[in-house]
Amino acid sequence: MLGGIVMKELELKYGCNPNQKPSRIFMEEGELPIKVLSGKPGYINFLDAFNGWQLVKELKKATGLPAATSFKHVSPAGAAVGLPLSDVEKKIYWVDDMDFEFTPLANAYARARGADRMSSFGDFISLSDVCDKETALIIKREVSDGVIAPGYTDEALEILKQKKKGNYNVIEIDENYVPKELERKEVFGITFEQGRNELKIDDDFFSNIVTKNKDLTKQAKIDLAISMITLKYTQSNSVCYAKDGQAIGIGAGQQSRIHCTRLAGSKADNWWLRQSPQVLNLPFKDDVKRVDRDNAIDLYIGEDYMDILSDGAWENVFTTKPEVFTREEKRAWLDKMDNVALGSDAFFPFGDNIERASRSGVKYVAEPGGSIRDDNVIETCDKYNMVMAFTGIRLFHH
Repeated sequence: MLGGIVMKELELKYGCNPNQKPSRIFMEEGELPIKVLSGKPGYINFLDAFNGWQLVKELKKATGLPAATSFKHVSPAGAAVGLPLSDVEKKIYWVDDMDFEFTPLANAYARARGADRMSSFGDFISLSDVCDKETALIIKREVSDGVIAPGYTDEALEILKQKKKGNYNVIEIDENYVPKELERKEVFGITFEQGRNELKIDDDFFSNIVTKNKDLTKQAKIDLAISMITLKYTQSNSVCYAKDGQAIGIGAGQQSRIHCTRLAGSKADNWWLRQSPQVLNLPFKDDVKRVDRDNAIDLYIGEDYMDILSDGAWENVFTTKPEVFTREEKRAWLDKMDNVALGSDAFFPFGDNIERASRSGVKYVAEPGGSIRDDNVIETCDKYNMVMAFTGIRLFHH
């Protein structure tokens, strides 16, 4: 249980927007399962915190590994478990200069933050385990709104309390808190009620393999679990690409599923392109900040590369002008990406989603099934020798 003062309600500065007052979070029965250790979290901060906490708690339960997620506007920008980082991953996540031994939780947050650094800028962090000093040191150097965890070591809390001149939001949550089975929310003065989505995602969740290739590896099951649990807390429609213990591309809130697949696929592609020699060897000036490096890399690997390579622009970031990363060179590098897992929160209605996924190295797919064109989707998976499991369960989240 939490130490210190417990509360039944907490008044907030305002709601989603400054004109939406009054604002609060409260319990109809009992006490709030949280304690604010630093800062003054807002309405959206708590939405991110509580969704993120559920995500990492389920990831930890499904994989047995510490988990972290990076939330922005009530959807995850990244989610990961605490597998070791390679030297290349440390470099693209801007943690290769940190002179300490990374703990599993630190690895998890470095991965969650690093997958899509553009989207994670100003994130709200959720951690499955007690925040340690190493994880706090990574958080300290990033632009972030706050963090929620079941506890903090004394060293970690001291580090975090110094962030934002003492105004960084640090929330401790009771890890034993169990919410009611029914959940409610109001829209336009009308109350909605539904049973909580308590679906358990484990190895058996992917047992119904419908493709010719049925070789679902242990790592693929972990990555598919990461993908599906991430989708459970992502605004729908949504798809998630995952690889090596982390989400690498999340497409959230799109009306069209193919647009989700393209959006998430482009993010997964960017994650892989950042590991290419062309990007790893970019000649940045020593005084260029990480956020400016992120912006420069995003431009360099995209269609608007001349915005950073034109005369008068590159001089602000690089010591020498980099060569253009051509479309052919990027395609050649992307063709090396493999063993990617792809999850979808609802069925794929057409094989075009699988065609797009194949260009981002997807080998494993999980989706509910149930489309009148399931045969076409299965046939397209077989065309690329993919392994696809039908889960039979939709995972919409709104």
